[in-house]
Amino acid sequence: MTEHDVDQYRVTEAPYYRPVTDEVDLYEAAYQARMPVMLKGPTGCGKSRFVEYMAWKLGRPLVTVACNEDMTAADLVGRYLLDANGTRWQDGPLTTAARIGAICYLDEVVEARQDTTVVIHPLTDHRRTLPLEKKGELVHAHSDFHLVISYNPGYQSLMKDLKQSTKQRFGALDFDYPEAAAEAEIVAHESGVDSDVADKLVQIAHRARNLKGHGLDEGISTRLLVYAGNLIAKGIEPRSACTMSLVRPLTDDPDMRETLDQAVATYF
Repeated sequence: MTEHDVDQYRVTEAPYYRPVTDEVDLYEAAYQARMPVMLKGPTGCGKSRFVEYMAWKLGRPLVTVACNEDMTAADLVGRYLLDANGTRWQDGPLTTAARIGAICYLDEVVEARQDTTVVIHPLTDHRRTLPLEKKGELVHAHSDFHLVISYNPGYQSLMKDLKQSTKQRFGALDFDYPEAAAEAEIVAHESGVDSDVADKLVQIAHRARNLKGHGLDEGISTRLLVYAGNLIAKGIEPRSACTMSLVRPLTDDPDMRETLDQAVATYF
């Protein structure tokens, strides 16, 4: 792979990320030790942005895989393809990351089948290798390669969880929505609204999060708050912006929608 090919995976501009506790220091230490890292937290709380920020901070390429239940081991490691000249091998994203020394980020890893995720095991212990059985090659990971996985523990079930043999190959960082002042700062920065509007949006989110498990599967994420702020910054009336970004995506239940609409009306 040429340097030009590697450049497509580089994070060239500093992503905005506001540290909440000591997660940046912990990740840097884990990276130096080449300890695989698991990020656990609710949807839209900043896990993916954190990985992007750390890739930029460490100057490493970033290969991201959005995991899904149809993903096979071949989708991760690679396969033979037919072209005009016959067959050729095409590396998958995991293999590419191992070869070039990238951070490989498997997002929502529990969505993938367990027989797919076991292919990462040889990369997560002292071996740091990836067998390409179909090709008859053993890839030795680049010294800078690092593996990061993430998932939302709120959606764990017996059918969708990581095996202990996988979990215990990782150090783990817990993520959650930031405390109110920090979250308002993030919303204001990312959307362009003033601090007063950002504070109100965060207060609405806190009310919704208190309903998790009492009619809502998930609370309003920081990502959705930024969406609402973006609309308000574009001149959309705040109630309409909140209805579109904070209420309608969360639930179709009429009573729950009314409850959330009332929360919006309290602040706008």
